[in-house]
Amino acid sequence: MPINLPLVHISRPSTLKENAPLLVMLHGYGSDENDLFSFASELPEELFIISIRAPYPLQPSGNAWYAINFDAEQNKWNDNEQAKSSMDILIRCIDQACAFYPVDQTNVTLLGFSQGTILAMATALNHPTKIKNIIGLSGYVNHDILPENLEESAYSHLSFYCSHGTVDQVIPIDWARQTPVFLKGLNIEHTYSEFPVGHGVAPQNFYELRDWISTKI
Repeated sequence: MPINLPLVHISRPSTLKENAPLLVMLHGYGSDENDLFSFASELPEELFIISIRAPYPLQPSGNAWYAINFDAEQNKWNDNEQAKSSMDILIRCIDQACAFYPVDQTNVTLLGFSQGTILAMATALNHPTKIKNIIGLSGYVNHDILPENLEESAYSHLSFYCSHGTVDQVIPIDWARQTPVFLKGLNIEHTYSEFPVGHGVAPQNFYELRDWISTKI
């Protein structure tokens, strides 16, 4: 029976009746909760999966975790205050999901794509006690929404799986290649892979992340 969370969501129950690992899906800019949920049936059946709709609606359709603004010269910048607000709402969703669904609050994984990845990584680093694993597809680390002081000891339990397309025309591969360098600097366990695709998830990419999450539950 779905419950009301602060954000619209859809869910797939686990085969476990209690203490199921929770996987939270965060879609990319301009999409909705149905996008990544198409993966759900192919993921381990032990996972309790919820896919969340981002809070800011776009015109004519789709949703965003935060606005991306352009000036007259086509320079773009992120609305970091909206991003921080989305992180707060996301944490409230996770807290309520853990309270009402039969899941293990110590085994929460965030799976993001593009803007959802940016938010997932920042959420884990701002609220490390709430998150265990992060799957970051086609995204990067936005340092403007991270804590001022990154305490290495607070992140010792975290594990990241990150991947990117080598010909991504939306988020440059060079931005993504900074992620493993950043994570290594904090001694955070991580896997980083590249695939010969654009801004999307190749089948081999999906199989690899599925195998990775299977070892974490």
